[in-house]
Amino acid sequence: MVKSSTQPTCSGAECGREAGSLQYPTCPKLGLEGSYFCSQECFKINWASFPSSWGHGLEYRLTTLTRTKSRSTNSFTKERKVGYHNPFPSYPFTGPLSPVYPLSQRRPVPDHIRKPDWWADGIPKYPPSMRRANKHEILDLAGQIAMRKVCRLAREVLDIAAAAIRPGITTDQLDAIVHDACIKRGAYPSPLNYNRFPKSLCTSPNEVIFTQRGDFHPTSRVLLDGDIVNIDVSLFYGGYHGNINETYYVGERALADPDSVRVVETARECLDLAIRAVKPGQLLRDFGAIIERHAKERGCGVVKAYCGHGIHKLFHCQPDILHYARNKAVGVCKPGMTFTIEPMVALGSGRDVTWPDGWTATTVDGKRTA
Repeated sequence: MVKSSTQPTCSGAECGREAGSLQYPTCPKLGLEGSYFCSQECFKINWASFPSSWGHGLEYRLTTLTRTKSRSTNSFTKERKVGYHNPFPSYPFTGPLSPVYPLSQRRPVPDHIRKPDWWADGIPKYPPSMRRANKHEILDLAGQIAMRKVCRLAREVLDIAAAAIRPGITTDQLDAIVHDACIKRGAYPSPLNYNRFPKSLCTSPNEVIFTQRGDFHPTSRVLLDGDIVNIDVSLFYGGYHGNINETYYVGERALADPDSVRVVETARECLDLAIRAVKPGQLLRDFGAIIERHAKERGCGVVKAYCGHGIHKLFHCQPDILHYARNKAVGVCKPGMTFTIEPMVALGSGRDVTWPDGWTATTVDGKRTA
C-alpha cells in the first residue's frame, strides 16, 4: 500500500489550516482518528467542543517529580550539582516543586525610564484615602486612553514571553526576556522591587497559585516537558500600570495530560465568562458566582485567598474582585473603572499554604492550578 503524502487538515472548528503533528494521544482510543491541530492556540480554542472524557478520568498523568527524579541527565539536576540549592530542606512541600537558590541579581532599569515610587526602597506609598473599601477611582478620557496604551504594551510583552516557553528554558531566562521587552518599550516592570519583590516577572508553575506579595519568583528552575506555567506581566508606562497573565503548556506532554488541560482551559473559560458580564451597573460580587459555577461544572475548585484588584495609577487598589460565590465585594461597575479579574482554579482543593520564603503559595494538596 502506498502511504498518502496528503497533509491532514486541522481539526479545529472552521480552521482549515494545515495540521501539524500535535495530536491528543488518546484520540484514537476515543474513535477520533485524524484529530490533529495546527497549533497549541487552535487546540486551546477547540478543546471544550470535544468529548467530555478528554478532561475527566483518563489515566495519563505525568508529574514533574517523577521526571525530575528519573532523569539523571536532566539540566535541572545538573544545576543542582553546581551550587543551586533548596534553602528549606526540612519543609514539607505539598507537591514536587521546591525553591531553587541563589537568585540572579536584580536587573537594572535605565535612568530615562519613569519609575514608580517603590523603585528605590521597595515601599509603595499609597495615600490612605485610596485604601478605603468604597474608594473606586473613575478615570477620565485621558486616563482611559493611557490605560489602553499600557495594557496593549503588557499584552505584547506577555506574548513575547509566551513564545519563548519551551522545555529546558528557566524561569529566570523568562524574567530576562520580559525585563528586556519592558525596557525596549520605555516601560518599567511593575513587580520589580514592589514590596521588595526581587524580579520583573511573576511565574507560577504547576501547583504554585500566587503569593502574598508577588508570585513564585523566577530562579534557575528548568521548565520540563509536561509542566504548565502561569506568566504574570505588569508594566508601568505613562504613569499607569497594566497587568495581564495567562497559563501556558510547556511542551506537548502537557497537552497529553487531561488534568492539566482541564484546569488550564477551565481557568481561561472562567475569565472569559466573567469578562462578558462586565457592564455598567453590574455588581462586583457577581463575577465570583459566575466563576465558581463554571469551575465546579468542570470539576475544579476555586482559590479564595487572593483576588483581582483595581489598577490605574496605583498598582493594587480598590475595588477587590473576588472569584467565589456568595462573596461580599463592595460596589458596582461604572464607566471609567479599571480592574483585573484573575480567577485561580485548582484541580483539587482551593486552600493554599505559603512557603518559608514568604513569597510562594501552593495548593494545600499539591495539585495543579491555573
